[in-house]
Amino acid sequence: MQTIYLDGTSLTFDQVYAVAYGQPNAPRVEISDAAKKLVTRAADAVQTLLSRGVIAYGITTGFGAFKDKIIPPDQVEKLQRNILVSHAVGVGNPFDIATTRTIMLIRANTLSRGHSGIRLSTLQLLIDMLNAGIHPIIPEKGSLGASGDLAPLAHMALPIIGEGIAEYQGEVISGADAFKCAGLSSIKLAAKEGLALTNGTSVMTALGVLQTIRAERYSQTADLAGCLSLEALNGTDLAFDERIHNLRPFPRQKECASYLRSLLKDSEFTREHESLNVQDAYTLRCMPQVHGAIRDAIAYSRWVFEIELNAVTDNPLIFIDDKTGEISVLSGGNFHGEPLAIAMDYLAFSVAELGNISERRIMRLTDECSNTHALPAFLTKEGGLNSGFMILQYTAAALATENKVLAHPASVDTIPTSANVEDHVSMGATAALKLRGVIDNVERILSIELMSAAQGIDFRKQVIGAEKKLGAGTRGAYALIREHIPFIESDTVMYGYMETMRKLVADGEAAKAAP
Repeated sequence: MQTIYLDGTSLTFDQVYAVAYGQPNAPRVEISDAAKKLVTRAADAVQTLLSRGVIAYGITTGFGAFKDKIIPPDQVEKLQRNILVSHAVGVGNPFDIATTRTIMLIRANTLSRGHSGIRLSTLQLLIDMLNAGIHPIIPEKGSLGASGDLAPLAHMALPIIGEGIAEYQGEVISGADAFKCAGLSSIKLAAKEGLALTNGTSVMTALGVLQTIRAERYSQTADLAGCLSLEALNGTDLAFDERIHNLRPFPRQKECASYLRSLLKDSEFTREHESLNVQDAYTLRCMPQVHGAIRDAIAYSRWVFEIELNAVTDNPLIFIDDKTGEISVLSGGNFHGEPLAIAMDYLAFSVAELGNISERRIMRLTDECSNTHALPAFLTKEGGLNSGFMILQYTAAALATENKVLAHPASVDTIPTSANVEDHVSMGATAALKLRGVIDNVERILSIELMSAAQGIDFRKQVIGAEKKLGAGTRGAYALIREHIPFIESDTVMYGYMETMRKLVADGEAAKAAP
């Protein structure tokens, strides 16, 4: 994946991930030849409209509540600069570099479709910034999710006109200096270009794509952690029998049950089926039903964002009849983030459930009464003198509780803006930031479960024999954990081990440990 050619129709999750995280060897981004022609045609159409004196929103009028204010031809370029400087009012921490790169990539892709009226040279400058590693400092907060992500995208575009600040080669400097260092030159915007750069869902989409990828990874990690916990707790895999799930054939419930069976295949740590103890607690027995339902939410999110990656989301849009050459400027609402906000709210409360069920398995691992004395209290020798894993469960409980607050949907809220012209907004960016917070917390909860389950496995080995084998999938995960984190003999400083485990989960190493 050395070069990615943007055409507004074919950008993929894998390409986004490579550009976001691939530095310093990220793929180079270019505009396809076909897209160049469409972009140029739309930009020429804007100039034709200007020469004819046609009144068109955002081209010869003001924005929002100023939609009826006609802008004289000699001030059209100033209008486009003004939209950037007036809209760059974001607050809060800046987005990390991976998210910023994704925002820039998605914005360039939607503009490549040839319906936004931006000049090819201006679009190329945005791509040149990305390829050169100039990353505008974009504050996280300030978008209402309609009309798109105005404030953050204005910050993204400021260096193009010689304003704003940016990260370049590890230093935060002015946008103008970053351009100078990279050998680029800022420009004056032409008609429609300021609006094209700022009006759309690129920030929401960037966050949604990256968090969906994380959710997919952590869904697999949760299956793995749950199975390792089941083995530590002397559980049974009877509840994952294919015959059970064929009678309630939700596709992803069946997929999950199949994956759990593969992880536990040939395990000598599970309970025999003929045991008098015929069933486990819900957190173990119902993993296919719970984890499978969460897989549904993740699949829905991927479906939404695969569409949005290649959607045109600014306003107004330029259409040119291929036969007659007639130019139409249509005002619509593709910038409205409602589809994305709902998907991210759905994903947030679903992934929060991964944290909830994981935390309850941690509780079961640490509470000897709940685990029928299969494991010692708090997974430690000499309990009382040692607290063992007691407070790790506290941390998991705190994170799970925070997620219940973050899971409250943002998409059911709205605050009218722009003198009530923009009278319903999606709060999609808020949904995205909350989703990221939920996934951050679940990342840590799953890390704690994996640590706790590995500790429990070592205690089980002392009972059933060190030669006993874990499942075909869980044995690799256990080996990875023990490669980095030792068995905790007695109380010690734990947060360093917790951070090590978190990184293994975040980097995908834990998920990849299972074949």
